[in-house]
Amino acid sequence: MDFTSLAFVDVTRTFGRRRALHHVSLVAEAGTITALLGHNGAGKSTLLSIAATLLKPSSGTVRYGEHTGTTSSPALRGRIGMLGHDLYLYAELSAAENLRFFARLYGLPDVERRVARGVEFAGLAERAGDAISGYSRGMRQRLALERALIHDPRLLLLDEPFTGLDEAAREALRERLRTARAAGTIVILTTHDLAAIANLTDASVTLVDGRLAA
Repeated sequence: MDFTSLAFVDVTRTFGRRRALHHVSLVAEAGTITALLGHNGAGKSTLLSIAATLLKPSSGTVRYGEHTGTTSSPALRGRIGMLGHDLYLYAELSAAENLRFFARLYGLPDVERRVARGVEFAGLAERAGDAISGYSRGMRQRLALERALIHDPRLLLLDEPFTGLDEAAREALRERLRTARAAGTIVILTTHDLAAIANLTDASVTLVDGRLAA
C-alpha cells in the first residue's frame, strides 16, 4: 500500500466530556517534515495516535492518499513508523538483534541488508553486537529511530524525539530525518525545542487546547 499525503479533515476527538482535538484539518505531503507545536495537553500526542491508527476520531476523517484508516488499517499500519516516549527496544538484545527482530516481525525481505543499513545509519556499526543496556540515551534513541524506519514507512511519526539528547545526537537525528525526507517519507514530529528543528522543517502547525492556531 502506497500513499503520498496525510490529510486530517475536520477531525475531532473526545474522551468522555473532554475534547482533545476540535475540528482539526491539515495536510502533510510526501517528502516533507512537519513540526507539531503546542503546550502539554494541547492535543499533539492525540493527533499522532490518530495518525498512527491507534485511536479513531470521534468525528471527521483521516486520509492516507486515497485510503482511510477505517478501511485499510492492516495494510496501512505496515506503512507507518512511530517513535514515542517508549523506545520499544529490548535491553538484553544487541542493536543488530533488535533490528533483526523487528524486520522479521514485519516479514521483510533482505533482513540482513536492512539490519546492516540500520546500524550504519544509527552510527552503531562498531557496537552492533553489544547489548543496548550499556548504550547511552542518544545511542538508544538513534537505534529506536532505525527500528521505526526498518520497514521503509511512508509515514514517520515522532513524539518529542530530541528529548534528552546532546548536541551531537541531535545533529545525527536531524541528518537522519533529512535522509528520510529525501526518500519521500512524510515526517510529522512534536517538539518543545524550537532550536532543535531550526532549518529542518518544511512546515509547522500549532495546537492550542485541541484547535489549530490561526
